[in-house]
This record gives sequence, C-alpha cells and structure tokens, in this order.
Amino acid sequence: MNLMKECTICPRNCKVDRTKTNRGYCRETEKIVVARASLHMWEEPCISGTNGSGTVFFSGCSLGCVYCQNYNISKGISGKEITTERLAEIFLELQSKGAHNINLVTPSHFVPQIIDALVMSRKKGLHIPIVYNSSGYEKVETIKMLEGLVSIYLPDLKYMDGSIAMKYSNCRDYFEHASKAIAEMVRQTGKVSFDEDGMAVKGVIVRHMTLPGYLDDSKNIIRYLYETFGDKIYMSIMNQYTPLSGVENYPEINRKIMADEYDELVDYAVNIGVENGFIQEGETALESFIPDFDCEGV
Repeated sequence: MNLMKECTICPRNCKVDRTKTNRGYCRETEKIVVARASLHMWEEPCISGTNGSGTVFFSGCSLGCVYCQNYNISKGISGKEITTERLAEIFLELQSKGAHNINLVTPSHFVPQIIDALVMSRKKGLHIPIVYNSSGYEKVETIKMLEGLVSIYLPDLKYMDGSIAMKYSNCRDYFEHASKAIAEMVRQTGKVSFDEDGMAVKGVIVRHMTLPGYLDDSKNIIRYLYETFGDKIYMSIMNQYTPLSGVENYPEINRKIMADEYDELVDYAVNIGVENGFIQEGETALESFIPDFDCEGV
C-alpha cells in the first residue's frame, strides 16, 4: 500500500494524493526534500557529543508554527529533491564522518521513505543510533511503523492548552496527539540509557521550549511529563525562543524569554522532583543558532 496515495501520515489527515504532485498541509509531495545534512553541535550534549549529530533536515512540516525558527524549510522554501537511495547514502556518509547518530529533523511526512532508506543503509553497514526529532504532532500509527528502527525519540511537547496550540500552530488537538505519541515512543524504547561516553543510545528526551507569557502552560507540561513518565524519560527545558519575522503580528510573543521566567520554570521542575533533564544557560535566543539551509551534504 502506498501511503502517499491518500496521505494520512500525520494528524492533519489531508488525504491528498502526494504521488501526483498534490500537496497537503506539509507542503510536500512524495519526493523527499532535504535542506541540509551535516554534523550538528547544537543538540543536547548526549546527542551532539564531541563529534556532532548526523543531522538531516527535511523540508516541509505538518505543524507550521507561526514562530518557527526553521521557517525556510518548514514552509518548503529551501531544499533539494533526492531519491530514497540518495537518502540512504547520506546516512552512511554522515556515519563515515564520525557522527554519533543519525538525527532526522522534521521527518514525519516522509516516514515511509525514511523507513526504506534506513533498511537500505543498514544492509550496507549503518549501525549508529537513529534519532527521530519531531514536533510531537504525530499519529500513534505512524510512530508504530518505526519500531525497531528508531533508537532515540526527541519530540517536542509544545502545548497543553488547546487554545494556545490553535492560535500559534492551528491545531487545537495538539496535546491529544502528542501525548499519545510520546507514550508510544516510551513503550518502544523504555527508559533512557547511555553508553560509557555519556551518549544516549535509546529512550525518549522530550523538549519543551517555553513561550513568552505562557509560563503556566509550561508548568502544566512539565508536571504532566513528570507525573506520567517519571524517570523513564529526560526533559529538555529550552529558553531559546527567538522572535523572527512574522511574529510582529503576535505582539504578546514578539520578545525573548526573560531570565526570571526561565529560572522560575526550571525551579518549578526541580521542586516537583524532576531530576533527569537538560537546561540551557547563557544567551541561546540567537539567530546564529539556526543553521544555513544551503543543501550542504545533500
């Protein structure tokens, strides 16, 4: 069955025939489009390590947040069409460069093609962990297709309040889908584990980037994750929100996170018992942290 014929891979359920150049919410056809494939140093320490994470940035996105920091690729502006065979080669090339893992960024709408590429590359010697790095807006059925192929899931959990999700990502049902998807990810991988060098080898690390003015929703998310999954997962509490072009239409989030806001969220996490996590220190709300999507390595 060709899942691109009537695409329901993500919760948008567009049902467009992507084999005939039709485009749904993600803005992509069945042709794989990649904007960058390189060693990336700006992930969590247990993902980037000393050599870098072998990061593949896919074009298009099923979420489309108004404040997206990777908008050039999420809107399908940047990227190069490649074959499944070429994607498999890219995985092997990144491994040969010393990548600690293969990091699939915004991969949801290309899951069937990625599965084929992973099977091909494994037959040719790919052996490093696979990281599935997504917005969290996933269907459980799609995540189940990845069982046995993905070692580490790196999803966002952006919102709990549906009205906030609707305002900034046009998906009132975000938490409903993301919470179920994360539960499936945890079922597949179990508790986070590391090798002797401190690199993650399996498990789920959930990212939450707090938005200006929405500290209460952020606290609710942290509490939900801790009460639901305990020490099975790691949390990555991020302060890197950067207001870019277009956000001026949303004046309430057209600013950076203040230090005292972020400190309050981190203190809240510690006070309720969270021990397994990552925080960001210093000035991370910079456009320089956003890579150039110039088709390097593609």
